[in-house]
Amino acid sequence: MTPRVLLIACGALAHEIVALRSLHQWQHLDVQCLPADLHNRPQEIPAAVQAKIDANRGHYETMFVAFADCGTGGRLDAMLEREGVERIAGAHCYEFYAGHDAFDAMAQDEPGTLYLTDFLLRHFERLIVRGLGLDRHPELLPQYFGNYTRLVFLAQLVPDAATLALAQAAADRLELRLEVRHCGYGELETSLARVSRGAQVMQWPS
Repeated sequence: MTPRVLLIACGALAHEIVALRSLHQWQHLDVQCLPADLHNRPQEIPAAVQAKIDANRGHYETMFVAFADCGTGGRLDAMLEREGVERIAGAHCYEFYAGHDAFDAMAQDEPGTLYLTDFLLRHFERLIVRGLGLDRHPELLPQYFGNYTRLVFLAQLVPDAATLALAQAAADRLELRLEVRHCGYGELETSLARVSRGAQVMQWPS
């Protein structure tokens, strides 16, 4: 019997993790998500992840954290090091979706870049337009995005015409040039595959 693994994940990755779990038949991976809006309060992420670890201690052979640093300034890593729990590498999901080298090249090429993932595009109106108050105060647009020049849509799924139209509408709303890059699941997929293989190798005695 393959030991069960707990993935403590950011809610912004839930859709993608469920899709990968189904695609690869990783039925031994259990998923518990934390609210995606913790990104608005990154100082709370380490304690929220710690609470999940504490609540599940002793129930799983392995835990893995599907969060990047996400603005915690290394505090998440410090806590995970004490707990002996690994997380996906990277400063944010844009980096692990695109891949470190590809993301670094994009950032160096054009620093004034705003990034959207499938999740952020689906929730663009709620998280960005209404979240920043642009629906009520459009005059704030230059203050938020005046230093940006392009919007890069890092697509997990191959975008269809409707998705491309949404991405273009988002770029137009923010007055940015749109670029679309289909990067798939990137290092999220490779990291979960590695964790899954490790669990399968570590068989419990029958």
